[in-house]
Amino acid sequence: MAHSLILCTTASEEEAARIARHLVEKRLAACVSLFANQRSIYRWEGEVCEAREWQLVIKAKSTHYMEIEKEIKSLHSYDVPEIIALPIESGLPDYLSWIDATTI
Repeated sequence: MAHSLILCTTASEEEAARIARHLVEKRLAACVSLFANQRSIYRWEGEVCEAREWQLVIKAKSTHYMEIEKEIKSLHSYDVPEIIALPIESGLPDYLSWIDATTI
């Protein structure tokens, strides 16, 4: 079964934790790692902006991507949240099996 890392940034620790917990409780993600206080520089509505954000790294089955995207969009404060899926090409077989066992 194919697996993915899904990246998402949020505006606050509270929002990051709420999304992470929701995805794990619904068994869409096996694990979500949260990284604090990253600095993002980006263009939005014609302006260069800068913000402190929280980075989520979501470990999941690739088949769950569309549902994860839907859930994040329903909980997220941004109009256009970062939601990017990267395929896991290889990994420790026991870890990948754990992802399978802990998700639906």
